Amino acid sequence: MKLSLLSLFALALPAFSQTTIKDALVKHWKVTGELTIAVAEAMPADDYNFRPNPEEMSFGQLMAHIALADRNACTNASGMPAPALPDPIAAFAKDNKVDVDKPSAVAFQKQIFAFCNTAVSSVTLEQLDKIAGPPARNLTGYEWLWSNFTHTAHHRGQAEVYLRVKNIKPPTYVF
Repeated sequence: MKLSLLSLFALALPAFSQTTIKDALVKHWKVTGELTIAVAEAMPADDYNFRPNPEEMSFGQLMAHIALADRNACTNASGMPAPALPDPIAAFAKDNKVDVDKPSAVAFQKQIFAFCNTAVSSVTLEQLDKIAGPPARNLTGYEWLWSNFTHTAHHRGQAEVYLRVKNIKPPTYVF
């Protein structure tokens, strides 16, 4: 009897330590937000219009682009209403040639990552499986969050190259 009870307990231990997909999303969205904001804060305000070549977005535009996409993804996945756009970000959303300054970009990123942390924490497993979004882009809630998590990482990596071109060491990723 003792041996079977110990065996049963040993087999149950891995189940207690498993993380759900939602737990992983909550954890990693928080981390990606913290790192992305740190990258945004690392660039001096005077260099927010810097672009390595004319075809690229400026650093400020890139930071606004990341947050706009995340706002959309977290809204679609959770069904929560999207936060209103501050005027400088609304101008960029309307015309992607408009410059975005550091205070506007950083404040917007902080607002959107706080919103996404709430949205991802509150999303149900049912919402993660539910199709959402416009007809041309119907994705499950999980796909909205995962695709934009990777979109954020992609553009944050691009922003880190901008920092390095300016001889600024990017913040360290903490997993």
